Amino acid sequence: MIRSASKDLWSLVLDQPQVDPVELVEAIEEQVRRGDLDYRSRLLIHDSLDALADSWGKDRLLDWLQRTPERATVEDIWHRQYEKLGFPFLKNRIMEATRPETVRQFFRELSQHVSRPVRLEVAGAIALILPGYLTRRTEDIDVVNEVPEELRSQHAVLGRLAERYGLELGHVQSHYFPKDWQQRLHSLEPFGQLQIALIDVYDVFLSKLFSARDKDRDDLRMLLPQLDKETIVRKLRETTQDMLAAAGLREKAEKNWYILTGESLPS
Repeated sequence: MIRSASKDLWSLVLDQPQVDPVELVEAIEEQVRRGDLDYRSRLLIHDSLDALADSWGKDRLLDWLQRTPERATVEDIWHRQYEKLGFPFLKNRIMEATRPETVRQFFRELSQHVSRPVRLEVAGAIALILPGYLTRRTEDIDVVNEVPEELRSQHAVLGRLAERYGLELGHVQSHYFPKDWQQRLHSLEPFGQLQIALIDVYDVFLSKLFSARDKDRDDLRMLLPQLDKETIVRKLRETTQDMLAAAGLREKAEKNWYILTGESLPS
């Protein structure tokens, strides 16, 4: 199921660890169209524009301002002075997101260098970005276990693709995934002889639950409201017994679950 990202300005800025600049300007336009322009909202728009000027550069921002139907109101908000403390954290969180279509273009071009059927089982952020569960920047396409020899031996090709698309093939070991994850894969449309299958969103969630990395915890924060909590708990009990039996892994899962829900990890 393809999910569309929320265009609500406050949710985008306060809830997303990374804020995509294109989504940010769309959210600003929507906020202005609704006429929801109390003092804090105008301050948020002002600081968002300052952050965009740093991220995009003023020329690109001014080009957008010239094209938006909300130009007069947006410019008036940006040029005013504000007394209260705003949103200085925004400047460090604006980051161009990896677009699903960019990933598909990468796979299409990669398929031009495949001479026989090759299958990639893809996990990590890409398995969440392509179906629309996650909007953020990533440079890694995590292939389960290993990249097939036919692809990993083409160093020049992979280097050119990495430079042009900002994406590169990596790998992650299958023991980091819940039991029987292979039975829940979701195949994409074929890219010539290149076949791509995505790890199921619940399996990605559970694999990240046992991680200590901040970016995995942030992904969990974005995923949790989109998934059924009862299903997560059931799958946790049914498919992660081996991981739960490892003291170090269980401790990470307990910590993440508490941060996410304020609850103890279900037994």
